[in-house]
Amino acid sequence: MSLSRKVLVVDQMHESIHEVLLSIGFECSYRPTITRKEIIQILPDYVGLIIRSKTAVDDELILKAANLKFIGRAGAGVDNIDVNLLAQKKIKLYNTPEGNRDAVGEHGVGMLLNLLNKLRMADNEVRSYHWDRESNRGHELKNKVVGIFGFGFMGSAFAEKLRGFDCEIIAFDKYKKSYTSELNYVNEVNLIDFKKRTEILSIHIPLTFETSNLFNYEFLSSFKNLKYLINMARGEVLSLKGLNKILSEGNLSGVALDVLENEKLHTLTSEEQNIYQNLFNHQQTLFSPHVAGWTHESYERINYVLAKKISKIIF
Repeated sequence: MSLSRKVLVVDQMHESIHEVLLSIGFECSYRPTITRKEIIQILPDYVGLIIRSKTAVDDELILKAANLKFIGRAGAGVDNIDVNLLAQKKIKLYNTPEGNRDAVGEHGVGMLLNLLNKLRMADNEVRSYHWDRESNRGHELKNKVVGIFGFGFMGSAFAEKLRGFDCEIIAFDKYKKSYTSELNYVNEVNLIDFKKRTEILSIHIPLTFETSNLFNYEFLSSFKNLKYLINMARGEVLSLKGLNKILSEGNLSGVALDVLENEKLHTLTSEEQNIYQNLFNHQQTLFSPHVAGWTHESYERINYVLAKKISKIIF
């Protein structure tokens, strides 16, 4: 097949990626274990590059990609990609938040119900032959105010999954207006009201220069009624040091984190280890290893979302 139809896949993808790309006329070179040095060496031979989050697409890589026409990001976040340079080079960027939004929404509901019903603590106690019903009495989601910070694909999916719980859902998004006008189950509010009313906070914003460390101690302290916090976005938007301080003050009843500031746990500094251990020791914290959007179904679905977008490119 000619150069004009060759796509390099450098991260792990569902096995259907071969047939999906072939169905839209592209040849797939599947190299999930390829090194960065090798990517840079062979990228001039390809018009397409498909990545996940481990591959940084920066000037070193882009400037060597003489024939690159598009990059497919298998997932939602593009914080590992120099989007401005791609635009300058007229290289198309396709991400796939549609592919894993339902997975994120369901994962968030699971984490929230786990927190409200103290399931982690209860499970540990029963496994230790300790039967204590009273201390494991939970709370109902009904009538609680859930605040969704960021109302893109993931935030809106979480709201959809909450519809059947009779809770009040409010949303704040700095960059959107009237985004809930056709939704009768979400109320759009300003930031002041959001901070005043939110009891359960779910973070759904991308990592940018502006959002990095946005949820620090001062910002979290400005919430008036906050009891539960969920982060399934990016770890770097939430200061774990600030979160620890909030928890130590007894102002939160539960925290669920699918993402962390540093997810390479073997590289933690002494300070980071102390911060993480304090979080791990807290009875009402819950963790998962960045898998909110990583279901078997979304893993395959993302391929088809990517293919649909790539098929429309003309070059």
